[in-house]
Amino acid sequence: MTKFKELFILRHGETNQNLNGIVQGSGIDSDLNHSGYAQGGAFFEKYKHHEFDLIIASQLKRSYQTIRKFESDEKKIIFDHRINEICWGEHEGKQSEPELLEKYYRIINSWKSEDYHAKAVEGESAAELMSRLLLFKSDLEQRTFNKALVCTHGRTLRAFICLLKNWPLAKMEDVLHNNTGLYHCVYSDQQWHIHQENDLSHLAL
Repeated sequence: MTKFKELFILRHGETNQNLNGIVQGSGIDSDLNHSGYAQGGAFFEKYKHHEFDLIIASQLKRSYQTIRKFESDEKKIIFDHRINEICWGEHEGKQSEPELLEKYYRIINSWKSEDYHAKAVEGESAAELMSRLLLFKSDLEQRTFNKALVCTHGRTLRAFICLLKNWPLAKMEDVLHNNTGLYHCVYSDQQWHIHQENDLSHLAL
């Protein structure tokens, strides 16, 4: 029988910055708001009986807070900086005012045109993000586990799903990513297969 392993990739729950349209990135270590904790709690209620033998969060609080109920004395959450959100540089902590919004879409359009070295002032490029995600993916493929839960961030999730699908980063905008949106992936025969995309059924409980 072919061996396989399951990967559950989750975007963090809602923060006040999400709610108010404020850019976070890796430099804003925000907490979940009430809705965010409720979203994380709903996800836990649906998936608490899954026997995750590997649980990974980014180093940012909003990621850990989303999945912290899965942590126990027997199973500790591992923190990994490689799945932190992309750094948005000068945009972080600010609302999308016209000048910054124009700069933002210039970067996004550059990525769509396969210029992955474009980045915000003092920020991180898509190429730099992909570099750390390639290492993270390689480690996952080499690790021994049956079922893993990973909690990360919107842009990072978009890039990682492109990587798992063998898509170019130019297609990042095609990857949906609501707060606590779940991607269920299976690794078998050295290939990744996506079984669920941005699943939010836990929020209907």
